[in-house]
Amino acid sequence: MTRTQEQVQLELEAEREQLAGAVTQLRESFKPKLPMLAAGAASVGFVLAGGIGATMRYLARRSRERH
Repeated sequence: MTRTQEQVQLELEAEREQLAGAVTQLRESFKPKLPMLAAGAASVGFVLAGGIGATMRYLARRSRERH
């Protein structure tokens, strides 16, 4: 079964339209959750960067310097 160039182009255009629709649908489903996702990503980044340990060391150092 051979396809002509025109048939391939039509199929590609149909696939593009389906993909564009799927992306739009995905965007719409994540819009209400975006603030929560951003906060979660920031928290995970903070923890992975050693934020908890660094914060505790900073607070411990400050409390020792005061006495």
